[in-house]
Amino acid sequence: METFWYRERIILLMAGVFNLIGLSLFYFVSPYFLILCVLVGINLTIYSLTGFCIMGTILYKLGIKSQKECSI
Repeated sequence: METFWYRERIILLMAGVFNLIGLSLFYFVSPYFLILCVLVGINLTIYSLTGFCIMGTILYKLGIKSQKECSI
């Protein structure tokens, strides 16, 4: 079975990566990097409430298909 990397899956992956990077930088470099985790959380909340995501728009312009388009 092939695994498709559709847009919504990439968005969640990028959010997790940015959170891990932000937490690592917070621990090792400066407490101000906790702001990165807060911004990711705000973006995920906006995405879940409205369906709008900046990363989703960027991935769309790069030609990444959504889950609905991959299942067709």
